Formats: sequence, C-alpha cells, structure tokens
Amino acid sequence: MAGNVKLDKLNEIAGFVGAALVDSDSGMALGMLGGGPLNLEVAAAGNTEVVRAKRRVAASLGITEAIEDILITLTKQYHLIRPLESNQDLFLYVVLDRSRANLALARHELKSFEQTLDFK
Repeated sequence: MAGNVKLDKLNEIAGFVGAALVDSDSGMALGMLGGGPLNLEVAAAGNTEVVRAKRRVAASLGITEAIEDILITLTKQYHLIRPLESNQDLFLYVVLDRSRANLALARHELKSFEQTLDFK
C-alpha cells in the first residue's frame, strides 16, 4: 500500500526541501523524499505529536471540523502538515525554503497532490 507511494511530484513545489507521508497512529514515515540535512524520520515522529495535540485540543473545545492543515513558520522554512481527507490516519509533511516558496500556491499544490494518492 503506502510503501509504494510516490512523492516525486512534491519536488516540483517551489522551495521544496523534503516531504514525508506519515502514519499518525505510529509516527512512522511511510514514504519520504528529499530532506537534505533534515532527518525526515525524526520529523515525522515529532510532527505526529503536533497532530495528536491539535486533535486533542479541538476535541476539548468541541470543534468537530477536520484539520485542513497546520503551518509552522520558522525563520527560514515553512513546515506544512496536511492530514489526508481520504484517510485521517495519514498526513503529508512538507518542508519548504521560505525564501523560495509561495505558501498559498504550495498549499494548493499539496491539496491537489493528495487527490492523486490511491490507497485502494
């Protein structure tokens, strides 16, 4: 299933540094691309905690809407976390170089990419 996931298309997003498809139950990366000096396996596990924490807070507040994405803005990078609409147990994690990225376009491209994924 996810072991064969091709993330190559994400490499076309302006400012692309790295990406992972992550299982939010285990924190394991099911697919990875790029990353450079960034350890995507560690990032996948760590951002699983971010997703879990946001879901707990939303539940505590009675918010029933699904999380579309979570943005973490660093001095030189954007970190986008997007739970899949088709499978909320999985999320895409994408790191972008902030000086080269167009955040609005990247979010749109990530949503479009998700629609190409097939887990049947």
